[in-house]
Amino acid sequence: MSPAGDTDDIVTLLAPRLAQFAGVARREHVTRAALEMGVPQSTLSRALVRLERDLGVDLFVRRGRTLSLTPAGRTFLTSVERALGEVERAAEAVRADAHPASGKVAFGFLHTMGSETVPGLIRAFRADHPGIRFSLVQNYGEAMLERLRAGELDLCLTSPVPDEPGLVARRLDEQRLRLVVPDDHRLADRRRVRLAEAAEEAFVTLESGYGMRRITDDLCREAGFRPRIAFEGEETETLRGLVAAGLGVALLPPPAVPRPGVVELTVTAPRAVREIGVAWLDGRQDAPPVAAFKKFLLSRRDKLLPH
Repeated sequence: MSPAGDTDDIVTLLAPRLAQFAGVARREHVTRAALEMGVPQSTLSRALVRLERDLGVDLFVRRGRTLSLTPAGRTFLTSVERALGEVERAAEAVRADAHPASGKVAFGFLHTMGSETVPGLIRAFRADHPGIRFSLVQNYGEAMLERLRAGELDLCLTSPVPDEPGLVARRLDEQRLRLVVPDDHRLADRRRVRLAEAAEEAFVTLESGYGMRRITDDLCREAGFRPRIAFEGEETETLRGLVAAGLGVALLPPPAVPRPGVVELTVTAPRAVREIGVAWLDGRQDAPPVAAFKKFLLSRRDKLLPH
């Protein structure tokens, strides 16, 4: 017998025969194993011969129709049973995740939606689907889209709503943005403000790559100026803290809980909103739990956020 080629080739050759080998090894009889596996005895015998030839070792000692394992066969069986057990556990796990009543949804969303919006959505969804589980990921928009493209997420809530090949996205709602200023700021006694009135202010913003940073830059450009960035951060409540400390102003969505030390002003011009949408991979077949949650999210159009 001659050994087979490289590792990739041997895996391709062996994979279909491992369960057949294990079945015969456990029963030590080709006829009984063939009956239990529902394959012709001749087919099973030829498969074992090819397996030994591909491995380059004898796995069985043959005495008529009865077989016993060689030392090499016993070593091989231990690893084969472990590998088959892993495959079985993996199959059970993916079946469980796809189960219509108790499966799992990998769901990504923006940090700003984590305190109230997403918990409320999941609570409402699970009123009719109590067994469905969630794997939740919070991140900024582009990072979530990267994980979506990589197949790590089923759905994500993001802003701005993406428009790019390979993704499908639907607008769900929009969120008004406010100009956040320190409570002793010259504009703090106002309720409404034009964004152009903040043209000379220092801004605190999210870092480049965040959806809110892009929206801030676009709105300031529409208002006729380029924002002077004093500080960049990764989280909106940190930015509110910087504003409260008098280090700048910020365009931000409403907070879950009012923050002392700042005043939040309605922006009258330009129209300061961010659209929130749900995105998924184009052409991907949804498991039943994902399809149910997607349908639920799309039914919440214009009702996703408090107004």
